[in-house]
Amino acid sequence: MLSYYFARLVSRLACLLPRGAAEGIGTMLGKLAWLVIPKWRKEMAKENIVLCLAVEPEEAERIARESVVRFGPMLMEVLRFPVLKEHMEEYVTIQGGEYLKEAMQQGGGMGGIIATAHSGNWELMGGALSQAGFPIVGVAMKQKSDGPDRFINEQRTLVGMHITYKTDVREMYDMLMKGWFIGLIMDQDTNRHDGIVLEFFHRPTNCVPGAASMARFKDVPIFPGFMHRRQDGTHELIIQPPLHVERTKDKREDIRRTTQEIVRITEEHIRKYPEEWFWLHDRWKSMRDE
Repeated sequence: MLSYYFARLVSRLACLLPRGAAEGIGTMLGKLAWLVIPKWRKEMAKENIVLCLAVEPEEAERIARESVVRFGPMLMEVLRFPVLKEHMEEYVTIQGGEYLKEAMQQGGGMGGIIATAHSGNWELMGGALSQAGFPIVGVAMKQKSDGPDRFINEQRTLVGMHITYKTDVREMYDMLMKGWFIGLIMDQDTNRHDGIVLEFFHRPTNCVPGAASMARFKDVPIFPGFMHRRQDGTHELIIQPPLHVERTKDKREDIRRTTQEIVRITEEHIRKYPEEWFWLHDRWKSMRDE
């Protein structure tokens, strides 16, 4: 657990820094990270950017580099959650919060699903919603090491989220029925058995159908939501109008159609803010392997 106590120490030191200094250190760390990333992964990211966005290789390299550098300030923000919690409304503004409020009023005790992506500071998203009064369940992947896993989940709960692991589907349904919003990150590759092939950036892409499947089963709305970092270092959290999964006799088609709409909305956001998406993730690996 030495890694846990080290992370706690670094967090305390980061909380002592002025905001500008923390952002400067974060940017420096991000630039260093770009230098040590393997060349093959950089090339993979650049090739995907060229294919998806139809830009020149030089522009693709800039986007890839910026998408990595942003992780430095993101890390500093997560470390500084104890400070940010005290004035979250000044740091993150929420656009579309009325959709969630309406769902809370009309949901009959049921919650909803927030479908998001690895774009902007998604770690800050749950905390901003929680501090604004929305009951949020963050669905996490358990880290390989206990120390980092304990630290990151403590940071998440510190800003008001309830955390459950992605393997605990039963707890997700229980919380959903109690009126909580379940946050699901929808943009990573999965194995071909669990995914469905849809169109993403005009390419056949293996996609996660979990949000649509869960929403159809419990008849709750899905809210696409994304984070965007402004030039001044503050953030805008954008909640889209709700999607409702049809419940026809063709369950598979109901799920496919809604998941394709989530993917379309996600693509639209990425095209608007390409530097903020996680291009280093090998998004089309399972399709190549097949």
